[in-house]
Amino acid sequence: MITLKINGKDCLYDEGLKYEVIAGQFQSEYKDRISLITMNGKIRELMKKADRDGTLDFITTTGEAGHRTYCRTAIMIMMKAVEDVQGKGASADVKVDFTNGPAFFCCFRGVEKMSQELTDKIKDRMQKIIEANIPITKKSYPLDEGIELFKKRGMNDKVKLFGFRRSSNVNVYCLGDYYDYYYGYMMPSTGYVDLFDLVPYENGVMLVLPWKHDHSKLPEFKPRRKLYETMTQSGAWNAMMGIDSVGDLNELICANRTEELIMVHETLQERRIGEIAREIKSRETVKAVLVAGPSSSGKTTFSKRLSVQLVTMGLKPHMISLDDYYLDHEFTPLDEEGNPDYETVDALDTKRFSEDMNSLLAGNETELPIFDFQTGKRHSDVKRMKLEDNDVLVIEGIHALGDKLIKEIPREKTFRIFISALTSLNIDEHNRIPTTDTRLIRRLIRDYRTRASSAQRTIGMWDSVRRGEEKYIFPFQEEADVFFNSSLVYELAVLKPYAEPLLYSVPKGTPEYYEAKRLLKFFDYFLTIPETAIPGDSLAREFIGRGIFGMG
Repeated sequence: MITLKINGKDCLYDEGLKYEVIAGQFQSEYKDRISLITMNGKIRELMKKADRDGTLDFITTTGEAGHRTYCRTAIMIMMKAVEDVQGKGASADVKVDFTNGPAFFCCFRGVEKMSQELTDKIKDRMQKIIEANIPITKKSYPLDEGIELFKKRGMNDKVKLFGFRRSSNVNVYCLGDYYDYYYGYMMPSTGYVDLFDLVPYENGVMLVLPWKHDHSKLPEFKPRRKLYETMTQSGAWNAMMGIDSVGDLNELICANRTEELIMVHETLQERRIGEIAREIKSRETVKAVLVAGPSSSGKTTFSKRLSVQLVTMGLKPHMISLDDYYLDHEFTPLDEEGNPDYETVDALDTKRFSEDMNSLLAGNETELPIFDFQTGKRHSDVKRMKLEDNDVLVIEGIHALGDKLIKEIPREKTFRIFISALTSLNIDEHNRIPTTDTRLIRRLIRDYRTRASSAQRTIGMWDSVRRGEEKYIFPFQEEADVFFNSSLVYELAVLKPYAEPLLYSVPKGTPEYYEAKRLLKFFDYFLTIPETAIPGDSLAREFIGRGIFGMG
């Protein structure tokens, strides 16, 4: 017998009992489905067996790790269904490409337009697999055997990935006769995925799953066309450089081709910025360029690079940061937990902003505020500005497209840009790199460098930041005139040596420790690119420093 402390009580269990059985005894005490447990501070899957005394806690699907586990399991079920419908090995031609709101876009190679008929067959098969509640098991293989296993299945992306693996073993998940590698945890059986939908979209499907904060219902899928087009362009850029996954990137690094890769990608981004500048110039009524996007998207560097391009078009740009319109921090609204909510648009002086912009657009000399972040108050000094014929405002900030902020500005006088780090690089075909991971890593590095903020503090704030983005930023993205993807295909290899020491500093036993450990494991997939190879005007410089735009 072993003793487990659960919810403050000592409970006796037979050694070797599955955690799934224990979780089932406590499920009625939780609103959301239990998907994982922590045992003495370590995350464990429900398929594992209890083998020692200790403290056991539960993680539900509304926790970050629990939600990721739900999504990962749904993806594996879909891949199994694809093979059942289309034949063994068919899943090797399916790539989990990117997310579109609550949906995962899965591209089918060789398909020009996905049919409703094939989608329905896969969906029906998924439903049968779920209803059968088939166990999902995990087996550890010696590295060479694992590589050979995936070579036989035609999964060359995994063969490349494991060719750079330091560990001597690889964990493989099995679902019936289907097996695959997944980065992260898995549910113990298929019956846990009780909500999903499958929608045909372009040359693939949208796998629609619940939002993290609400697993009681399935959200409506709303296509985001501009997002899809931007990700398609980014995929084409990657293909141009011969990179589709981390294994490809590592091979290129080993071949000493990093300088070539960096130059090509930076040139492609600069060409895109030039195209946007030409489009702005072509609209003669535009006097205000609005640059919005979520945290750590690179808005400041992008705005400065865009301004340089606008100068070459004969325009005279003037940059305005929405940060200067923060209310004095003593007036910042509080969130539901009673903490200052700097993510809400109501943390800004929207009335003053609207008045100032309309005054400038009317040709008046206008006094603009300056915010002092050290004191948390508006500075007594002001910045005076007056727009001439060829002048144009470049306004950047997370809320720059928010209706509450810009509704009083005539639409024909604005050009709207949405920017985000839309990661197009995958770990492998079935394991995507979430955009939020790239942005969090960027922010960890920048906040430590510029604000002496610890990784623990940044990780602790991240959930609140993301809630604000879902509420105040992403709803307006499709109203943008253009999207810009600030992600760099090589950047995680550059960020790795900056991020790892910060992540190692997160204390064990804290809520942030699990996320830090996950990101450290994630970096094990990457070889390193030295910072000296990065140009001074690169978007990466906004986060690692030593850029030419004066950001440290």
